[in-house]
Amino acid sequence: METIDCSRVDPAARIAQLVSQRAIRTLVLGLPVRMDGSEGRSAATVRAFAARLHDLLPDIPLVLVDESLTTASAAAKLREAGRNARQQKSVIDQAAAVEILNDWMGAPPAP
Repeated sequence: METIDCSRVDPAARIAQLVSQRAIRTLVLGLPVRMDGSEGRSAATVRAFAARLHDLLPDIPLVLVDESLTTASAAAKLREAGRNARQQKSVIDQAAAVEILNDWMGAPPAP
């Protein structure tokens, strides 16, 4: 799994490259939904990004998945694995992405 540094690379262009290089057939994006189920500015930003991806990759299905509590869940699992907060910073986004994919696939949570 790759974390894209948006300050250095256009994320949509990089994702398009990865789709081509890795024969990706579906894109899954985390949608930041509030605890009450409503959507705010962050969700609007993700939806706009999803629309941009769809324009670049019209033949690739794009799925938005509620990402509520995925970062907290990922952080808890990293702590259980013996990682301290400083160590978590480098992998928290990737661990949260794994949580989002597990939710989408209906997979049981990793121990």
